[in-house]
Amino acid sequence: MNDLSLHSECAGALSRLVERPRQLTAFVGLDGFVDEIVHVVDKRQNATTYTRIPTIAAYAARLAGAAGRSTNIEIVNQLTKLGGNGPIMANALASFGINVTYLGTVGRPNLHPVFAGLAKRAEVHSIADACHTDALEFDDGKILVGKSTPLNEVTWPNIQERFGREQFERKFQDSSLVAFVNWTMIPYMSDIWAALLSELCPRLNGPRRMIFFDLADPEKRRADDVCNALKLISQFQKHFDVILGLNEKEAFEVAGPLGIKTHGDSVGDLSKLAKEIQQHLGIHTLAVHPVSFALAVCGGAVDVAQGPYIQTPLITTGAGDHFNAGFCLGKLLDLSNAMCVLLGVTTSGHYVRTAQSPDVPALIRMLRNWPSEK
Repeated sequence: MNDLSLHSECAGALSRLVERPRQLTAFVGLDGFVDEIVHVVDKRQNATTYTRIPTIAAYAARLAGAAGRSTNIEIVNQLTKLGGNGPIMANALASFGINVTYLGTVGRPNLHPVFAGLAKRAEVHSIADACHTDALEFDDGKILVGKSTPLNEVTWPNIQERFGREQFERKFQDSSLVAFVNWTMIPYMSDIWAALLSELCPRLNGPRRMIFFDLADPEKRRADDVCNALKLISQFQKHFDVILGLNEKEAFEVAGPLGIKTHGDSVGDLSKLAKEIQQHLGIHTLAVHPVSFALAVCGGAVDVAQGPYIQTPLITTGAGDHFNAGFCLGKLLDLSNAMCVLLGVTTSGHYVRTAQSPDVPALIRMLRNWPSEK
C-alpha cells in the first residue's frame, strides 16, 4: 500500500513545518481515566513468574469454561498511566508541540497524579473525579473494563458552572482544533453537542476551523442513539470542517444504524464502506483505522496507508487515539489526505513500539527509517 516516496515527501514536509505546531491550539475533552494496563494469568509458576493468556479467544474459552462452576481470574498490573480517549489524544497532540487545553474528568477537587505529566505539557481543567479502567491486553486485541460513574457529571450545566461558560466559549471559538471524544461512555454528550450547536455555533466567526469526533465503540448504545449522535456530528459541518474517526469495528457498527450494507473487511470493502458513510453524513473527512492499516475519505477520494505493524507491541491501549492525533496534525498542517493517513499510522506505530508519544522529530526519523515488521 505504501509508496516509500510518500514517506520521504512527508518527512520533508514535516521538516519544513517543524515549528508550525507551536503556533497551533487544540481544545480537547471530555473524559478522563486512570488506566491500569494488565495481563491475565494463565499459569503461575511462583510468586514472580507466570505465563499469560495470550489471546482474547483463549480468555473467552477460559470464561466459558466457568459457566455453572465459577472461577478465579488473576490480573497483573504492567503499567498505570493516564487514560481515556481525550487525555491520550491530548497528550499526543501536546507532544507535537501544539498548545493544548484539556477539559475532562481528571480529578476533583485535586488533579489525579496520573495526569501530572499532561498538566506540565498542557492547560488542564477538571469537572469531575477521574474514572478507572482495567485494560486487559492480549496479542490480538484488548478488553477495556471501565468504571465510569464520574462521566455522569459531564453535563452542559456542570461545564458552565465548574469551568465557566465564557472560558469554554473562548476556547471553542479560538482553537485551531476542537475535539470531543468518547461519546459512547459519556451519557450526556449528545446533549452537550446539541447545546453547542444551538448556543455557541451561531456566534462563531473568523476562519473556518476543524472539529474532531470519536464515538469510541458504540456497540452498547441503542441504534437510535447512534443515529442521533451522527446527525449532530453532521450538523457541525455547517460551522467546522468535521473529521470523524472510527476503528474497523466502529465502522461496521455505524453502518447498521445508517442502513448501509457491508460486504467484507478487505481494504477495498472498507474503502467502499468508508466512502458511503462519509457521503451519508456529508462531513469533510472520515478516517477508519484497522490494526495494520488505515484509510481516510476526503473530497471524494480514498487514501490508504499501511502501518508499521509489530507482532508483539509494548502497548495497544491508546493506539487509536494516537492515530487520531497524528491524522489531525497532518490536517492542521494542511498536508495531503494521503500524508495525513501516513502520519496517523506513524504516530500510532511509534506509540505501540515504544509506549511513548512521539514528537515531530521522532515522526520524521520513523518516516525516513521505516521499521520492518517484527
